[in-house]
Amino acid sequence: MADLSGLSDDALAVFAFAAYHELSSGQRIRGVVQKDGVGHKASDAAVDELDGRGFVKSDGQEIVFTLAGEEALQHIVSGIRQSGRNP
Repeated sequence: MADLSGLSDDALAVFAFAAYHELSSGQRIRGVVQKDGVGHKASDAAVDELDGRGFVKSDGQEIVFTLAGEEALQHIVSGIRQSGRNP
């Protein structure tokens, strides 16, 4: 399992954004837009942090999850699903 300990809230927000899209679309997400051109963007510091931990690669426009990042995202999505099933 990927170690998410110590990640900043901004870095966790990248995973939260991807988790939202995966849960709402029902499709596995392997990357998200870093800058959409209309004002929404992931923090550059968060992207650098995730890249430094080996979770993502980015070209400045798109954030692509590495294998470790995909594993972490699936762990987060599973946690959200489980929390919704336990009263």
